[in-house]
Amino acid sequence: MRDFPSCFGENGVQVADSTSSGVSRSTAQNLVTCVYSCKLGGKSCLIIITWSKNLVGQCLSVEIDDWMNQCLCKFDIKPWLFAKRKGSKSFDINSIEVDAYWDLSLAKFGSGPEPLEGFYLAVVFNGEMVLLLGDMRKEAFKKTNATPGFYNAIFITKKEHIFGKKLYVTKAQFWDNGPNHNLSIECDTVSTDDPSLAIRIDGKMVMQVKHLRWKFRGNQTILIDGLPVEVFWDVHNWLFGPSVGNAVFMFQTCSSAEKLWSGQPFFDSSALLSPCSQNFREFKLQGLGFSLILYAWKNE
Repeated sequence: MRDFPSCFGENGVQVADSTSSGVSRSTAQNLVTCVYSCKLGGKSCLIIITWSKNLVGQCLSVEIDDWMNQCLCKFDIKPWLFAKRKGSKSFDINSIEVDAYWDLSLAKFGSGPEPLEGFYLAVVFNGEMVLLLGDMRKEAFKKTNATPGFYNAIFITKKEHIFGKKLYVTKAQFWDNGPNHNLSIECDTVSTDDPSLAIRIDGKMVMQVKHLRWKFRGNQTILIDGLPVEVFWDVHNWLFGPSVGNAVFMFQTCSSAEKLWSGQPFFDSSALLSPCSQNFREFKLQGLGFSLILYAWKNE
C-alpha cells in the first residue's frame, strides 16, 4: 500500500463525511444512481438515472444536466404510476428536442431497485440513440425509430446504497463491455477489538486492511481484469461515529493511479457525492475513468 497522509494531519484524505454528504440513515433508501456523460448539440451533458425502491414500490428518475450544475430537464415515474410501465416524454433543451422512452412492463427486479432484465430506457437526440439501457434493444429501436448514435453516452459513475451487518455485497462492472463481478466487503467492528477490512472480487480476496482503528481512512491499488483500480475507504463512522453511521467506499478506474493525487492533496468527499459539483466535473474531466461509490449501512 502506498504511504497515506496521516488522517490527523491537515492533508489527511477524507472519502466521506456524513455532514457534507447529506445522507443520513433516515434517508438511506434502496437507491442506485448512474451518471452518463454525453454530447447534445455539441455540448457536454450528464444524464443522471436514479432507480429507487421503497415501501410503496419502484421509482425512476431521469435528469439531464449541463457541466455547469444546471438542470436542463427532469422527469420522475412515481411508484403509483408504475402500473403504466411504458411511455415517452419529450423535452425542449435550448430549442433542441430530446425524447425519453421506457418500457418496464416486463421488467424483472431482484432485491435492488434496478431492473435485471425485460426492459429498456432510451434517450434520443436528433433522431440518434444517445443512451440505451436494458436488454430489449430491438424493441427500443423499433419504438423510437432512432439510429445508433455516433457518440454513445459513457458510463462514468455509479452510486449505490448497500446494507449488511458484517458482509456487504453487490455486483459491479468496471469497464465498458466488461464482465459483471460479485463484489463483497467484509468488516466486523463488533466482536473484535482489532477490526479488519477485506474486499473480495468473485470470492477472491483482493485487499485486506488490518488494524482498522488506525487505518480507518486510506487507499490502495488493486487489479481487476488485469487493470488497476484505486480503492478509497472511509469507515470512521463505523468505528467512532453514531451507531447508525455509514461507511463509504470508492472504486476508481484510471490509467495511472497517480493522476488521482496530482495537484489534489486533499481528497474532498464533495467531489464524489454530487455528480454536478465543480470538483466532480474537474475530477471527471481529468479522464479518470469510471467511479463506483458505495454507501455501506449497518443493519440493526
